[in-house]
Amino acid sequence: MAFKFSENHIVEFQMYGYTVFKQIIPTSLIRDLRKASDIAREIARKERGPQVQRIQPVANYDIVQKPFIDFSELPELIDAVARLLTPRHRPSSTKTLGILLEPAEMPYCTPWHRDARGNSAVEIDRWREVFDDVNYLNQTNCPLYEDSSLWYVPGSHLRRDDFPGEIEHRSQLVDGKHLDFTGKSAEERERLGLEYTYSMPGAIQLHLEAGDYALYRPTAWHLGNYVPYVKRATLHDHVSTPEYDEWRKLRKLSPA
Repeated sequence: MAFKFSENHIVEFQMYGYTVFKQIIPTSLIRDLRKASDIAREIARKERGPQVQRIQPVANYDIVQKPFIDFSELPELIDAVARLLTPRHRPSSTKTLGILLEPAEMPYCTPWHRDARGNSAVEIDRWREVFDDVNYLNQTNCPLYEDSSLWYVPGSHLRRDDFPGEIEHRSQLVDGKHLDFTGKSAEERERLGLEYTYSMPGAIQLHLEAGDYALYRPTAWHLGNYVPYVKRATLHDHVSTPEYDEWRKLRKLSPA
């Protein structure tokens, strides 16, 4: 079924903080992206070890660039992002686009977090300044295989402050703690990660299929939970605007 943009995408994005453009990537492009991503996975693991879970930006690596350029210039995707946000928003660029990978050996779970919100009062103030502005802080995941790694708290993108059940996770970030995997087997790490994801009130798991394109506000609470036995190659990027690109330079943020 061909992708069709609807008003539901706008309602979902505004209410929940995310929406999914189902099956928007053509199958022929998925095939080419998978081939290029397989090579990227080998390069990443050779350079950074078996647990590496990201290669970014793709423009910096010796892999075939054309599929990623075609992805960034896909007319249907550019149109959908413009209709959801504004025509000034660009969905991707090979200079910022990354590929999220499965760890080769052991499960891993990131902390619950809200992107770009630092710990100092100054950083939090800067975050609050752009919190409600649609020109800032929009992120994307586009899986080339089924991917259920992303967990999200719908609606939390509307709140600058945290609910009581979220404050514990905030303190864990400040202290640099969330999970202790020391000495744990793969099965124990997997169970710990799953229990940790469920510990966040209101969290849901996003189930994405190959060729879906999830666009979400990373100012909401979210995390990634990964296991080595599920192959992953998910294109990951932020949505650019001139204002956001300048803000990122000032904050010296990583590609996405």
